[in-house]
Formats: sequence, C-alpha cells, structure tokens
Amino acid sequence: MGASDPHDINTRLIEPVDANVIVLFGATGDLSRRKLLPGLFHLSKAGLLPRSRVVGVSLDDMDDEAFRRFTHDAVAEFGRGIGDGHHWADFEKTLHHTSMAAGAAGLALRVQDLEEELGGRPNRLHYLSVPPQAAEDVVDMIGAAGLAERSRIIMEKPFGTDLRSARELNAGLHQTFREDQIFRIDHFLGKEAALNILAFRFANGLFEPIWNREHIDHVQIDVPETLGLGHRIGFYEGTGAYRDMVVTHLFQILAFMAMEPPTTLESKAISEEKNKVFRSMKPIQPADVVRGQYSGYLDEAGVPVHSDTDTFIALRCEIDNWRWAGVPFYLRTGKKMAEGARIISIAFREPPKSMFPIGSGVGSAGPDHLTFDLADVSKLSLSFYGKRPGPGLKLDKQSLQFSLHETGRSADILEAYERLILDAMSGDHTLFNSSEGVERLWELSEPLLDNPPPVRPYAPGSWGPNAIHQLIAPYAWRLPFERAWRGA
Repeated sequence: MGASDPHDINTRLIEPVDANVIVLFGATGDLSRRKLLPGLFHLSKAGLLPRSRVVGVSLDDMDDEAFRRFTHDAVAEFGRGIGDGHHWADFEKTLHHTSMAAGAAGLALRVQDLEEELGGRPNRLHYLSVPPQAAEDVVDMIGAAGLAERSRIIMEKPFGTDLRSARELNAGLHQTFREDQIFRIDHFLGKEAALNILAFRFANGLFEPIWNREHIDHVQIDVPETLGLGHRIGFYEGTGAYRDMVVTHLFQILAFMAMEPPTTLESKAISEEKNKVFRSMKPIQPADVVRGQYSGYLDEAGVPVHSDTDTFIALRCEIDNWRWAGVPFYLRTGKKMAEGARIISIAFREPPKSMFPIGSGVGSAGPDHLTFDLADVSKLSLSFYGKRPGPGLKLDKQSLQFSLHETGRSADILEAYERLILDAMSGDHTLFNSSEGVERLWELSEPLLDNPPPVRPYAPGSWGPNAIHQLIAPYAWRLPFERAWRGA
C-alpha cells in the first residue's frame, strides 16, 4: 500500500491488525453504504489493514467489478474522500462479492481462495449488517461453510426484544461461536467521548474521590434526536424507543459513567465492572417511566391505526450499591425532538450551608454541573459560581470548557464504526456488550415491558410530553441549555 495521508490519522498511535478476510453480510445495505465500506476504506488508507480481503455478501447478483463500483460510490458520497487515487487503487483490489444464492459452499470457496492468496492462516471477521430476522440464517450459513474457526463475529442490534428472545439469540449464537468470538456492537461506545469518560474518571485525582453519592446529587443521560423514522417504521413497530435506544445505548453509557475502577484497562476487567453495574440496578418500574409518541406518527405509512409504539422514553433508575445508593439517574431519548444531542450531565450536591446573603446569586442557576458532550465534536464543561466583576459580592454561573478540537489531534479520531471494527479484529471486547450484560438488562426491563404505561402525545420539535417535568421533579432537565457551548 502507499503511504498514509499526512492529514489522516496518526497510525503510530495504533498497531495494524493481522491478516484478515472480512466477510460483510448485507454488503449493499444502507449501513454498509454509509458507514462500513467508507470505514474500511479509511482504515485501509491509514495503513491499519495492511493484509486484508473483503468479501461482500448480499442478495444482489453482482460480480467483483460491480461491487467495487458500488463501494467507490459509497466512499465518494459518505467517506472522507478518495484523495489522489492511489489509496483507492490499493483498496479496490481487496474487494470481492458473492451472492447469498451461492450458498454456504460458494462462500466457503471464495473465502478459501482469498486465504490462499494471503497465505498462512489469516483470521476471519464476519460482520452481520442484516435485519434481525436474518441473523440466525447467516450464522447457520457461516457454520455450514466451516468458517467459524479462527473467526470473530460482529452482531448489530437489537440483541433480542425481551429476556426470552435475548436468551434464544445467545443460545443460537453459542451453537456456532464461543462467547469470546462474539462482538455485540454499540456505535455509541465507539465514539472518542465514551473512552474519554474512562480517562477523565480514572486518570485524575481531582475527580475520582468525588465520584460517588456523597458529592453527586443526580445524573442525566440525554440523547434527543431531531430525525424521524423514515424507512425504519417497520423495524420500529416491533421495538420502540426503549428497546431500540435505552437497553442498547443509554444503559451502556450509564455503565461507563457509574462503574467501579477496573483492576486493569483490559477488556475483560472493564466488561466485568460494567456487568456489576447492571447487577446492582433496580428493576425498571412503570411508575418511573414516561412513554411518548410524536403527533402524526399514526399517520405514517405502515403504522397500525392503534399503535402504542413509543417514539420517546424518559425514565428514572437507580443503582443500589455502595457508591450510588440514593442517587437517581434520569435517561431520555426520542425522535423528532427540538435538538439533537448526546450528553451526560452530572449535578453535584450544593454546600450544606451558604454564607452568601439572599440576592447574591448563589443557587439561582442550579447546582454545579459536569457535562460530557458525546457528539462527534467531543466536549466537556464544568460549571461553578464565581464572583461577578465590580463592587459588591454578586455571583454568576461560570464554566470551564474543553473541546477535543483544541488538542490539535482531531485528525487522529477514528469514526465509531472504524474503531469498533478494528477492536473486534484485535479481539478487544472493551467497547462491546456481553451476553450476561444483555440478558441482565432485559431482566431489569421485565416490569416495564409487562405493564407499560400508555404513550403520551408530544409535538414534533418539542422536548417530549409534559409529564417529563413531574418525573424529574424537584430537579429540572439540563436540555435545553440556557446558553450555548462556547465557540458553538
């Protein structure tokens, strides 16, 4: 391969992976076109996939050249640029395609040919970018083709829709793959900001001593989305916001924020601490949940006239352990909301007694907050009270803010799917979900799923149903922010 682009990722920060044959099921689907194929190209361009071959598998009847043209168009539209052309020339030689119609035998033959081309015994990475109902058939196909050996498999959500289906899915996977071969992907955890939570907590003596119930009053994890559902209506009718977003994404973020210090920064130790958080969580009670549905959802094509699918969810949960007992965690997410954001907001306890007189401004803007912005442009902010310049002793809310772009290393950032694909190829489970964790979260969800409260209407472009304010009382939601991030 040619040298990596000097304006691209600093490859000295990451070790290239060993030789791999990457089998991408659903290779012509939307996720593959928007994220996976551009991501593989960027990893190749950065020199992180020095010896790899990609086998696209789909229902389409196309040859290698047609698949290469499809991938070129996907990279041109959604990637970071094809550049001067020699990177693409190197990458397209690694691209191949086989149809599902060729069956297990056809897939096995294609992979065997590419492995002989690479030489030795290369690893195999199977990425299942397929609808949930097709996953079992694909796993069976991999087993029948004899391709489970030396392999790892990346599974897209949902990982079941309740405890029973999650157990059935895991049991089916374990017939072909060991647990250490399975990587249940959550792209939220692949973002730079998620790992920055670990760095912020465990590398700084200033914050770890106060990361507990004695100093933290409550926590909010807020992931509103402005987009609607589009072509995902069919999928969403069988899931809803809670199954789609809370179990898969928001609870995982909560675990990173709330877990105990791992014994090491190895994936097994971190996964165990995340699972301890899930074991300590109290079951989700219907009385602590607000379900919503945006006005006009019932008019969407394909939606049953009496659908009670939640397009919005807000809930209160608790972690019943020594560190967090009594600290409420508030989670919120929904479609067609006022803004798109991904934040963790940690409210600190106020001083036990104020020496400042009434009218000084103390307490007027709420408690001090530490806020992580988990969006692609990672930021964090620490708010506090400070003296207003001038005579007298008036106080205003001030803030210290940091943006990842201020480091001058933003070009080193891997996009979430790129990082997670690379981690899976390296066998690193740190940012992936385990079967134990998934099943425990569905177990916690049973009271809510068995007796869900009715959905409440909310206007598109709002912050959800009015009942969210009673849910969080006596506190208030941090979003919308009263002032924008500095420099935004």
